Amino acid sequence: AAQRRALRGAQATLAEAVAEGARLALERIAASLAAAESERSAAEAGKEARDAELRTVRARVRELSVDLEKLTGSAHSGEMARAERRLRLEQLETKAMEEMGVDVPTLVAEYGPTVPVPPPAEAGEDGVPVPYVREVQLKRAKAAERQLNQLGKINPLALEEFAALEERHAFLNAQLEDLKKTRRDLMDIVQEVDARVQEVFASAYLDVEREFSAIFGRLFPGGEGRLLLTDPDDMLTTGIEVEARPPGKKVKRLSLLSGGERSLTAVAFLAAIFKARPSPFYVMDEVEAALDDTNLQRLLVIFEELRESSQLIVITHQKRTMEAADALYGVTMQGDGISQVISQKIERSA
Repeated sequence: AAQRRALRGAQATLAEAVAEGARLALERIAASLAAAESERSAAEAGKEARDAELRTVRARVRELSVDLEKLTGSAHSGEMARAERRLRLEQLETKAMEEMGVDVPTLVAEYGPTVPVPPPAEAGEDGVPVPYVREVQLKRAKAAERQLNQLGKINPLALEEFAALEERHAFLNAQLEDLKKTRRDLMDIVQEVDARVQEVFASAYLDVEREFSAIFGRLFPGGEGRLLLTDPDDMLTTGIEVEARPPGKKVKRLSLLSGGERSLTAVAFLAAIFKARPSPFYVMDEVEAALDDTNLQRLLVIFEELRESSQLIVITHQKRTMEAADALYGVTMQGDGISQVISQKIERSA
């Protein structure tokens, strides 16, 4: 037990020494950490300052680079312009020597900017030479160039061409007068034809309108039918409207009538045309297909009146219409698919 107490005392002393060493180490570590933090803050502040300075320098470098490019382009453009002007001067010198035979010193001495220039043409022969002003002389040169271009090249055959064109002009004028005279004659003929057409149409319309009213009254006893012009003032372009009022009805529009009434109205209009302007023969195809016996009998009476002066060819399936015919022609098809015509003449006793 004494040995253990002595050992524990030694261990306690050692532990206290270790704890004291650890405390001292911690204090030194904390001091080192604070110094490192201070140094790091200073380094970061220095880095930020250097970064800001670097950004400023880079922006300045970009600005200077743009200025350098502009100056380089300007210098290049100036060099190109100077080269073009030198080439232009050489071309002008060559042109002066080739076209006018005057060298540059003589040209400058006699026609340079210090030499007065002749006055404008409107100043007359007594005009005083005026000082050279580039803008004014450029305007004079452009005006003279336009006038020269308008004159064109010299044509030695101008007189012969003028004579030929003058002869051609006279010929075309004569042709034009002939065309105008022909046009006037044609317009007179057109007016005469229009007048004749209006006269014939007006006469035919009056006759058809009269016959239509009469025939409609016979086909529709107690009814009323008439024809109306859509534009009575212009007989060349007017249309014709049909008004039909069967007995016992107030409607006049064809679209409101029944199918049989519309068919009978159409037949009345055809019969009115036949009576107003008779023809040697008429061909009708099942015009009475939608009629009842009463209306069919009225229509057959009209047919009887028409057959007195004309020949009627009627295609029909109605027996009563066949009974009123003078000759019958039937078309039939056998089992072999071949059509066959059968005719029968009907003789009526007195």
